[in-house]
Amino acid sequence: MAVDQQNVSRIFSVLSNPLRREILLYLSEKEECPFMDLANALNVDTGKLSFHIRNLTAFIEQTTSGRYRLSRLGENAVALIRDLETWSTEVDVSKKTSMLQIAGLRQRAIAFLVDFAIAFSVFMAMPSVLLLLTSAGTFFQYVNIIIFLLLFWVYLTLLEGFSGQSLGERVVELRVVMVNGKKMSYDHAAVRNFGKVFLLPVDLLLGTRLNDKRFLRYFEKFSGTIMIDLRPKSLSNESLEDEGSF
Repeated sequence: MAVDQQNVSRIFSVLSNPLRREILLYLSEKEECPFMDLANALNVDTGKLSFHIRNLTAFIEQTTSGRYRLSRLGENAVALIRDLETWSTEVDVSKKTSMLQIAGLRQRAIAFLVDFAIAFSVFMAMPSVLLLLTSAGTFFQYVNIIIFLLLFWVYLTLLEGFSGQSLGERVVELRVVMVNGKKMSYDHAAVRNFGKVFLLPVDLLLGTRLNDKRFLRYFEKFSGTIMIDLRPKSLSNESLEDEGSF
């Protein structure tokens, strides 16, 4: 069946206005909305809103009570808008991350070892742990391991969620950032570090299959985070040359 390209062009023309897209997205969220509530929510005068609603006749319908809601075509338009927004974000992220210096393996390893040593020192200083260490039995050894891993996970999550850097990452001038450019959150830090602490071999193995230089580990991509090198480019290039001759 041949596609009417003029109809396609008309649809894109209608949706090219950002206010019209806001109207459709708001109705998608609210399902039904009176005219004045829509005007107040979008902070637009009634004359302007009426004009744009007339242009959205195919995408919007009125209920018997006079409320506005999406038509079937409007629901499809919202799906298209969200797909385009996702694509636009991915393009923008790709441009931004391509300009960043991705952290090298050697720096990551050093940061990990520093953080591991700090967490282990804190763990050994815990009085309750010292009691468990003196207890006989394999069960208590497993308990110790679990306690340490939880401590290590919480340590990394709190510091990266707060400032994007653990102490080890600060030492070697690394920082964790979101690929979408938003502020680093504790939730994303918890997810990325879960793989590092509890599933590191699997995390690394799956990461090698991503074929994406931005992500060394799978849980980095899953959490939408990357680790960047904060050093000047000249220093980073020297480090890469050293790694190549190591």
